Amino acid sequence: MNVRVRIAPSPTGDPHIGTAYMALFNYAFAKKYNGKFILRIENTDLKRSSLASEYSILEYLKWLGLSWDEGPDIGGKFAPYRQSDRLQLYQSTALQLIKAGHAYYCTCSEDRLSQLRTFQMEQKLPTGYDQYCRDRQHKDGVLRMKIPPRNLTQFSDLLRGTISINNNDIDDQIILKSDGFPTYHLASIVDDHFMNISHVIRGEEWLSSTPKHVLLYKFLNWPLPAFIHLPLLRNSDKSKISKRKYPVSLKYFKMIGFLPEALLNFLGLISFSFKDGREVFTLHDFIENLDIKRISLGGPVFDFQKLNWLNSHYLKKKENTEVVKYLQEQLFSSNYLSQIVPLIKERINTSDQFLELSSFFFQNFFQIPINDESFKAINKPLLPIYESFFNELISLDSFSHSSIESLTTIFIEQHNLNRKPFFMTLRIIFTGKKESPPLFQTLEVLGRERCYIRLKNAIDILKD
Repeated sequence: MNVRVRIAPSPTGDPHIGTAYMALFNYAFAKKYNGKFILRIENTDLKRSSLASEYSILEYLKWLGLSWDEGPDIGGKFAPYRQSDRLQLYQSTALQLIKAGHAYYCTCSEDRLSQLRTFQMEQKLPTGYDQYCRDRQHKDGVLRMKIPPRNLTQFSDLLRGTISINNNDIDDQIILKSDGFPTYHLASIVDDHFMNISHVIRGEEWLSSTPKHVLLYKFLNWPLPAFIHLPLLRNSDKSKISKRKYPVSLKYFKMIGFLPEALLNFLGLISFSFKDGREVFTLHDFIENLDIKRISLGGPVFDFQKLNWLNSHYLKKKENTEVVKYLQEQLFSSNYLSQIVPLIKERINTSDQFLELSSFFFQNFFQIPINDESFKAINKPLLPIYESFFNELISLDSFSHSSIESLTTIFIEQHNLNRKPFFMTLRIIFTGKKESPPLFQTLEVLGRERCYIRLKNAIDILKD
């Protein structure tokens, strides 16, 4: 068999550490078996997708050294590699399913579906679509797959063995939206089929959806790929890693100073074990020794102490000249300084003053003046309000000073807050100072990842 694997990230935000994790295993599996590693962009959510996010995904995968054989930037035999450019293929496949009696149109409103879900939850019934439109012969609406009743759907996972699901527990999933765009369930199997994907290596969150995908393959008389569902990255409490608890953007890991070789080593180590028990290894070592059977299903915990230890190991091995270059790139790049200087230059007379006034731009961790009245003003009743603001801030689609200012203004009005002390509190949290350059421009230059670190530090202090 010709091994062909893929990753298919959605360009709806910053590149995620989970994308790097999946990319590593797909890349290594392809190299191990002299196969091809494909990068596909799942951008059918047009409202949330952006080219900037797509370019960022490509940039940070390249930074890690995970290059692809086919993709949106380099093309390939099975182009195009953006789902938004493949709509005709999804729509023609949907027509096949309709003609074969395996799909039907549904016109149920959002209100009806919401009421149905509420009723099911109140009655402690399984939630899901009640097949109201299944036999109504509608000619438009969303398209749902028609799950055969009273059967079992089985598939094999190379990590987990044979998995069987009763079809009565499978929802009539929407596969084509009313605007003609597919959902993940249809688009992924169509692309995997027409791109000759041999092994689908993805996160275990897709295990529950795989029976639907298996049925779609069977409806279309297409051969199944092999499935490998990797364990998800977990927080220390075993919950799924998310930006609500820890930084998850690859931008953060690069910004904080983690080396790509250390990060790859860490991502391989947390769910895979070498026979000889080694913990430090190169990407080449990982490829040579990769064995799917040695992947642990125990739920890999994202251990920052281990990552720091690995980064220290790789940093100490570098020549002094390499470390100088590393520090210049990490802290004093021309691009970063060119953003800071316009905010500082009118306030200084000498370079010494520049260092004094701009120090917070270069420190991810600094001492917050916890005895300052502005910081102490965040008492227990106010803490949930500040936490709400912080979550909204970090979740902004665009981390520009205008977006930050707009959010802050609206939030202050909604919660009837006093503008001046609220701004002062934010200034102390983000800069450690009561005086700084313009607040919103400062936050934009600091960036989402640095702001996240400071917010988390402040919340931890306040909760203690």
